[in-house]
Amino acid sequence: MISAPIRSILALTAKRTAVTSAANQVRIVEVGPRDGLQNEPKLLPAATKIELINQLSETGLRTIEATSFVSAKWVPQMGDNAEVLKGIRKVTGISYPVLTPNLKGFESALEAGAEEVAVFGAASDAFSLKNVNCTAAEAIERFKPVLKAAQKHGVRVRGYVSTVVGCPYEGAVAPSAVVKVVEALYQMGCYEISLGDTIGVGTPGTMRRMLDEVTKVVPAKDLAVHCHDTYGQALSNILVSLDYGIRVVDSSVSGLGGCPYAKGASGNAATEDVVYLLHGMGLDTGVNLDKLIQVGRYICTELGRTSESKVNRAWKGPQARVK
Repeated sequence: MISAPIRSILALTAKRTAVTSAANQVRIVEVGPRDGLQNEPKLLPAATKIELINQLSETGLRTIEATSFVSAKWVPQMGDNAEVLKGIRKVTGISYPVLTPNLKGFESALEAGAEEVAVFGAASDAFSLKNVNCTAAEAIERFKPVLKAAQKHGVRVRGYVSTVVGCPYEGAVAPSAVVKVVEALYQMGCYEISLGDTIGVGTPGTMRRMLDEVTKVVPAKDLAVHCHDTYGQALSNILVSLDYGIRVVDSSVSGLGGCPYAKGASGNAATEDVVYLLHGMGLDTGVNLDKLIQVGRYICTELGRTSESKVNRAWKGPQARVK
C-alpha cells in the first residue's frame, strides 16, 4: 500500500505535469473562411469555401470559423452562409463556429446546424457605430437575447472585442474602455473572449498596457488574441500575449482578409507564420505545417492572389525545417 505522503507527492507531480502540458499547448482559431474571406473583392462560390474548410479540417486545427450569418447586402461574400455550413464535412473533435451579430442571425445559424457561435463588440463607440450602427453599450444589449437563446439550445458563445488598442476613427483606445466590453461579454456567458487589434496598430507596449488591465477581470485561460499585421507587429504582439498566459491565437490562412471598416488594414496574422513561430518555441499546436501550407496555396490560387504568409512563400518542404 502506498503511504499518504507518497500519494501526496505523486498527486502533486501529476498536477505539475498537467499544468506544464497545458502551458505548452496553443490552440489556433482559424478565421480564414470567415474573417479572411469576407473582405476579399473576388466572390468565391460556396463549393470553393466548402473545399477550403474541408482541407483545413485535415491539418490538425481544432477550431475553424466557418462563416458569418450577416446580411448579404453588407457582406456579400457571406451570402451563402447556410449552404457552406451545411455542406462542409464536420470532423469529430473540430469546432466550426459562425458569427451571429443578432438574434435573427443566431436563429438562421441554428437552423443551418451551428453548434457554436460568436458575437462581436468594439471597445470604440465610433467603430461600433460605423460597423453595426450602434454604440458599444448598445451592441452588448443586442447580444443578450442571443446569449439567452444559445443557453436554451446548448450552443457555446465566443465573444470578440475589436479595436482593443486603436480605432481608425478615435485613435488610441484606453484599456479601461476595453475592460468594460470584455467584462460585460464574460459576465453574459461568453466562454472565451478574443481581443482584436482590428487595424493592426498595436505594439508590444500598447498590448501590455491593455492586457495588464484586461487580465484583472478575465483569466488568461479564457482569453484569445486576434492580431492584424498592418504594421508588421502581429507576431510580436502574439508573443506578448503568451507572456500573460494566453494560449489561444486567432489567425487566417495565408494572411487573408482585412477589415471593411478600417481602410488599409491588412489581414490577420498568417496561420502558417504563427504555427512556424510557435513550433520554433517548442509549443504544441497539433497543426501539420506542411498540409497547412498546401491549403494556403490552394485558396490563394482560387483568389488569384499572392500569399501574405512569409513562411508559405519561403517554404521548400519538410526538409527546410531548422533542426
